[in-house]
Amino acid sequence: MRVAIYCRVSTQDQDNKNQLAQLRKYCAGHGHTIIQEYSDTCSGGKADRQQFKRMFEHASQKKFDLLLFWSLDRLSREGVLATLQYLQTLTQYGISYKSFTEQYLDSLGPFREAVLAILAAIARQEKIRISERTKAGLEKARKQGRVGGRRKALCPANVDKAAALRAKGETWPSIAKLFQCHSETVRLAVKESTRHTRLITN
Repeated sequence: MRVAIYCRVSTQDQDNKNQLAQLRKYCAGHGHTIIQEYSDTCSGGKADRQQFKRMFEHASQKKFDLLLFWSLDRLSREGVLATLQYLQTLTQYGISYKSFTEQYLDSLGPFREAVLAILAAIARQEKIRISERTKAGLEKARKQGRVGGRRKALCPANVDKAAALRAKGETWPSIAKLFQCHSETVRLAVKESTRHTRLITN
């Protein structure tokens, strides 16, 4: 079987030598051919890892059959939802995966379906919690007079009204609240309108 090894440590003070040595030994003992080794030195809490992205690119090209990693938290620490999606992506590419230290986490093993079902259940709960936190944050922002989501644009008529209110001494936040948009959106719209008017008159 063609195997790719993925290793990760968090800081420059650590190294992957121990992980690599045991993963290589495992492959040799099972007659696997190591096609590529991918090694990152960075946090596992983000997807923007050079070797991690390269590994998935090669997986999509089916350059190996099995991805072997030391443990699930070495593969990713982005949370259960993101990690489950990575495993599902490998499956969609037709790539098997195995955790060296977690024998139950083996797409070729007898517990594959049970483990994925548990991870999926945890991921659903994580998604619900993220949604609830987002809603709570938006509600808090709304009560404080801030509008969440994409900044709302102003129509030309409202830009003129905003400019007039500003000329009367109104603050940007109070004007923004009137038009239910971000204060910076109002300020920039009025600034651009004023600049455009000057160009025309000049």
